[in-house]
Amino acid sequence: MEKSAEEKIKDLIKKKESHQADRIANKQVVKEHKESLSTKPIINMMSRADMVKGQGVLAVYEEQVALVKELLADDYDVLINASAKADIVHYHTYNPEFLVGLANKKLESFTLGYVHFLPETVDESLDLPNFIRDIYDFYTIQFYKLMDYLVVVNPCFIEPLVSYGIDRENIFYIPNFVNHETFRPLEEERVKAIKESYGLDPDRFTVLGVGQLQTRKGVTDFYEIAKAMPDIQFVWAGGFSFGLISAGHDEIKKLTEDPPANLKFIGIVDREKMNDIYNMGDVMFLPSYAELFPMSILEAMSAERPILIRDLDIYPDILFDFYLKADDNEGFKRELQKLKDDKDYYLEAKRKAKKGSDYYAREHIAAMWKEVYSKILREGSAMRQAKKEKKASKKRKDDDDPFFE
Repeated sequence: MEKSAEEKIKDLIKKKESHQADRIANKQVVKEHKESLSTKPIINMMSRADMVKGQGVLAVYEEQVALVKELLADDYDVLINASAKADIVHYHTYNPEFLVGLANKKLESFTLGYVHFLPETVDESLDLPNFIRDIYDFYTIQFYKLMDYLVVVNPCFIEPLVSYGIDRENIFYIPNFVNHETFRPLEEERVKAIKESYGLDPDRFTVLGVGQLQTRKGVTDFYEIAKAMPDIQFVWAGGFSFGLISAGHDEIKKLTEDPPANLKFIGIVDREKMNDIYNMGDVMFLPSYAELFPMSILEAMSAERPILIRDLDIYPDILFDFYLKADDNEGFKRELQKLKDDKDYYLEAKRKAKKGSDYYAREHIAAMWKEVYSKILREGSAMRQAKKEKKASKKRKDDDDPFFE
């Protein structure tokens, strides 16, 4: 569902107001430090994730910044996309504009990169010409290597990063998380009203899919399963966030234009409305062929919706036993039918999701971020001094070498 011109203008105004609020808050933090009213370490959050709506990186960024501002407010002050001096510069995205001044930032700050993806995972999401893909892959790896430290959202990223030549000791794993106050179960009557507002039968079993419209998300399988199960209504929330370069754009576009009667594609939904969407589904079904650490799964868990996903290698290490799984469309259909027909099975799947939501509690993740930030501030200075001494030692050695005389 394409947004109207009026809605797009409202989004632009909202973004402009948000950026203005960030600038005002930045000035206040800098003023307090100049006047010695605050001596807390400063973290400068760098991101342009809001350039593309409907993508997980934006959701992760918003959650992480809110977490530091709210739960770690006694420990750190926060700047957003500021040019002012900071103790840690935390890069959430790797826009080329951030390269300007990076060398100076590294002289006065410790740099931390947030690794949401690897080059090979982007290859499965965007349909790019080979020469552009090669440039993008090279750029991404070089940006990671420029960082003093990295935080990965999935532990399976660590080995590839080490293979790029990045020091394992400077890589930390911190999982994604969501705010349980934002994503939570709603009362049954409210859920029925939400379904009706989207033209759905309020009493009919509903399967929800959430994510960008691209090949790796398994949208075609979602479509085929909906066709095969006409007694169940299916909804997909998400769109072509990257437009025509979204992998599988043309094929998937045709599917969205001619869905079966029991399937609705509702397009990109503003994040503040997503809790309604998760509650609208009786089950969250994501048949992706490749994933990183999908925020949609955590958000659906927080709304206490059963999770059904493809049996991928990455999931056991991050989702443990909090989900249901299958290998193919026949398996997915069996699981969905059982969830619909077997009340006890459904309630057990719901308990699994609640357990997963509790495991990724915001307070626990805040403690992990505090530990990483503290370690960077504590050990970063020693690491920087060691590098200076190593460089000075090499220079002295070169000076003593007759070859250089």
